[in-house]
Amino acid sequence: MGIEVNGKVLETDEEGFLLDPALWDRAIAEHIARDESLEMTHQRWEVVNFVREYYEVHHSVPEARVLLKAMGEKMGKDKATRKYLYQLFPYGYGQQACKIAGMTKPRKLMLDV
Repeated sequence: MGIEVNGKVLETDEEGFLLDPALWDRAIAEHIARDESLEMTHQRWEVVNFVREYYEVHHSVPEARVLLKAMGEKMGKDKATRKYLYQLFPYGYGQQACKIAGMTKPRKLMLDV
């Protein structure tokens, strides 16, 4: 399976997660977000960029609690809630934010708990 973005064909799994996160760029994120029926707002980009930055350092996807702590520091405590995260990504952090960030499918979608 795969997606085509700007003339490049990228391999994905059956759910649309990239198989190689190193191939990700903003155009790919926009493409995946459109497939998810999401507009990439400033707030969504903040989450996606945090996931990418965390992955670059730790070579893993941050759990939701790690993300929420960072959101609290950057956006304020009122935005650092699971409810707000679900407003941004209605099908879940693992299912949508991580997919848009170009991650492989998280092994445990406990990221959403």
